Amino acid sequence: MRAAADASTDAAYRQAVHDALALARNAPLNDTNAAQQAVSVLEAGTGLTQPEIVADLDRNPPAFDDAVSRLQTLLDALARPADTSDPAQAQQRLHDVLSMHRYDALHRQPSWLDRLQQWVRDRINDLLNIFRREAGAPPLPYYVFYILGAVVVAAVTLLIFSSTRGRFAEGVRAGRPAGPRAPADYFAEADLLAGAGDRVRAIRALCAGVAATLTGERTWEGSPLTVREIFQHAPDPASLRPLLVPFEAAVYGGRDVDEATYLRAVQVAAPFRRPSELAA
Repeated sequence: MRAAADASTDAAYRQAVHDALALARNAPLNDTNAAQQAVSVLEAGTGLTQPEIVADLDRNPPAFDDAVSRLQTLLDALARPADTSDPAQAQQRLHDVLSMHRYDALHRQPSWLDRLQQWVRDRINDLLNIFRREAGAPPLPYYVFYILGAVVVAAVTLLIFSSTRGRFAEGVRAGRPAGPRAPADYFAEADLLAGAGDRVRAIRALCAGVAATLTGERTWEGSPLTVREIFQHAPDPASLRPLLVPFEAAVYGGRDVDEATYLRAVQVAAPFRRPSELAA
């Protein structure tokens, strides 16, 4: 009775593969309905023993060519099952092969390093399972995601706020007095930096001098306004574009400031220098 049952099961298995092959082979290109029908027929007779073929058929569009090739190979293998007339001898040969030195690693206990690596992989998988909400993994409370989102938004807001404030100059250098600085100090610093060939920092100092002249000495060090917003206080804001545009290109875009551009910026900033400073 057992042999008859086994023969019946094998026949059903082969028939399922044969029927799925016929469906996949005759299916129109990109026909997902035919692909799902083939999956149903295949799994009804073979269970979950052919995941690669099922994966081909579940694709969108279905990979009929690969599925047909796999099904045909499987059907050929079922038609010529591996068998041996002497199971005991086959088992002995398998034992002899596994006894070779090349397979010693299969018989050794894992080392402490192997166990550590496996433990790390298990913990990573546990963490991923939490986010994937897989079976058996405790889901994270929703408020945790809200907290993480709020932290990210706060960090981005702080970064944007810090990068767009009027004080784009570097931190207080050694020897520079703390607190507000007069516009003349910024203009003098711009002249020194330009003379040293550092036109990027020089144009920053020019902007700081103009900003301090327009809205007070504390503007550059403590105002939350952007340079563009500060320059709107000028009698003719458009006239400051030759100074504002290269400043923004240098700060936001990381570009250099060529000599001609800087000289034009100096001319634009000149009306905001006090007469005594220009005379000096």
